[in-house]
Amino acid sequence: MTDINSVTIVGRLTRDLNGSDQREYAFTPNGQARANVSIAVNRSRKQGDQWVEEANYFNVTIWGKTAENLLPYLKKGKQICVEGYLKQDRWQDKTTGQQRSNVSIVANNVQLLGGNSGNGGGQPSGGYAPKFQSQQQSFQPNNFAANPDTSYDNQSFGGPADGGFPEDIPF
Repeated sequence: MTDINSVTIVGRLTRDLNGSDQREYAFTPNGQARANVSIAVNRSRKQGDQWVEEANYFNVTIWGKTAENLLPYLKKGKQICVEGYLKQDRWQDKTTGQQRSNVSIVANNVQLLGGNSGNGGGQPSGGYAPKFQSQQQSFQPNNFAANPDTSYDNQSFGGPADGGFPEDIPF
């Protein structure tokens, strides 16, 4: 039986993704991009008679073309949805000799949501947010394009009614 390691979170970025900081954004020796971001996920819980807000912070690693395409969009306060898996790193602290560990999320899919808290907007025109998927997933062609005699209305599939796309999508 196969175990399951899957996570989906929606939260806000805690800082801008700085393309010049090697710890946040860099390329591996084989040319693959890597972006490290931190996401704050707010949770409400009841404590006695009151609701209390509690923030949890998660480190997320985004790889490949997804990281490259998202670089200009990942700004502090931007709400994103991350689908991926948990990864645990373990090491021995050189100064104390203690075993240390860190659990982070490796993103398979990233979707930009809403605006950021700083500008009250930031969503592409028309309200359509781009979705980025890792190249690890295989492409599943649809059968709609195979039959040229069939016509489909773009609006019924969630696309813009005029068939166009927002101009600020990075692809």
